[in-house]
Amino acid sequence: MASVTILYFASLREQLGREHETAAVTAEGESVTSLLSALRAQDSALNDLFEQTPRIRVAINQALASFQDTVRPGDELAFFPPMTGG
Repeated sequence: MASVTILYFASLREQLGREHETAAVTAEGESVTSLLSALRAQDSALNDLFEQTPRIRVAINQALASFQDTVRPGDELAFFPPMTGG
């Protein structure tokens, strides 16, 4: 099974205590939601983070994406908190 790199930015990184990890995906890829669901089931800290932080954003290969988009082997998946302007 192939893998993707997952990056966590800003407060998400601070709350998790890590900035990146790798996760297995099928050769055909899978939705961000599906991958995240599997990761949350294995990691209570990650599950708590996504429950407590509304509107987390996602990017695939440095382009904004949705949680319904497909992540494929070799992709870089990034999660970050909502941005505020000022």
